[in-house]
Parts: sequence; C-alpha cells; structure tokens
Amino acid sequence: MKNKEKIKETYNLLAQEYSDLRKNKEKGGWFYNEYLEMPTTLKMLGNVKKKKILDMGCGPGFYAKILSERGAIVKGIDFSSSLIEIARKEVPEAEFTLGNAEKLPYKSEEFEIVLSALMMDHLKSWDKALKEVKRVLKKRGLFVFSIKNPVTICLQKKKWFFKTFREIDRYFDEDWRIAKWKGKRVSGEGAHHHKTYGTIIKYLVKYGFEIIDCEDTKPLSSAKNIFPREYQKTVNSPHFCTWKTVKK
Repeated sequence: MKNKEKIKETYNLLAQEYSDLRKNKEKGGWFYNEYLEMPTTLKMLGNVKKKKILDMGCGPGFYAKILSERGAIVKGIDFSSSLIEIARKEVPEAEFTLGNAEKLPYKSEEFEIVLSALMMDHLKSWDKALKEVKRVLKKRGLFVFSIKNPVTICLQKKKWFFKTFREIDRYFDEDWRIAKWKGKRVSGEGAHHHKTYGTIIKYLVKYGFEIIDCEDTKPLSSAKNIFPREYQKTVNSPHFCTWKTVKK
C-alpha cells in the first residue's frame, strides 16, 4: 500500500479518537496543537474577518471553527471521509468537501487565504498541490502552512555507554519517515515526507510564492506549568515550523 493510502486509512480509522484527543485539555495532543503549533500559525494568518479562506487538510475542523468565529468565510477540504463527517457536525457554519490538495474543486482566484496546517508533509511532491494553491488564490493572496520541522524530524535517539541523546541523522535524505500512530482501539501508520529547508524554498520559488515570514514554533510560556514534560522537550528544539507566503 502506498504511503498516501496508508495515511488516509489511518486517519479514517483514528478519526474519532484523534478528534477526542484534540479536545482533551489534559493530554499531550492539546499541548502540541493549542500551545505549540496553532499560536504561531494563527499569528501568521492575522486578521481574518470577512476573508475567504480555504482550510486545506482541514481534519475535524478545529481551525475552521476558530477562523469562522473570527469572522472568516471558511471552506475546508480533506481526503478522509471520517474527518470530513466530524467537521461537518462540529462546524456547521463552514462548508466541507471530500477531496485532495492536488486537485482542488474550487474556482480560480476564489480565496484570499489558503491555510494548510500539518498537511503538506504528507505529500511526496508538492508540485500539484502548489500549482492548485496558486490557482485558487487571488493575486497577492496568502498561503500559510505549517509542517514538521525539517531538522527536528531527523533527530534520532542514540546511546553512548549509559547516556541517551538525540542527534541529526539523514537530513539530506529526502524520503518518507514512518511512525506508528496508536489509539485505544485501533492503530495505524503515519508517514511524513521529509524535505530540507532548501528544497521547500525551491518549491515555493518555482510556483511564484514570495516568502514573507517563517517561524520555528516555540511553546507558549503558559504551558510550562501545565505540560512541564512537553514544554521542556520543545522549548529548545522546534517541533514544527510555519511559513507565510504571498502569491506574486
């Protein structure tokens, strides 16, 4: 089974558990999203009132809900039918479509902003997706996306005598990095396609996007006492990064 199909199968299997985990304020899933990735990404999006936004890889609709509450007109798309079903129930004010980023079912220049949170690194090639993002964006429209940090994703645990540490391994090998995703009832495989910072920049330049900001995610200071373990793990080692680009 190809990695793209593995990812889809896993999201379909774990959709409800994933959605429930994201709502649990006492679990790590809350920290990695609400305290780490989302603050940076939402800051990059800025004022979204009355903006037409495409949430590409919308999942169960967490971003769509926030953006709708902030006055945006939101449409979401995801390739997991289970996640789309949840999103439609959770955010009835937004419009959700089952589909994929490489063939968007929208008009050209329909959106002022395209958001893609932690989805782009599920794609081996970004050619088709970036071509589509550029097509559906208005001129000078924003493309904001977050991914796993290209350096941190390469960290591997190493042992030296009685010490355990992490070091960067295979940074220049652009390939799939497979991880087990475990739920209470079912498990599956997740896959992220690693790309270097240089490759990401070349992709963006190739499809006519101007990079106006890029930030490695850092946890909110308020998480230090609530999630001390996760905070210490990520405060000096960026887990994600968010890019803000504009269509030329």
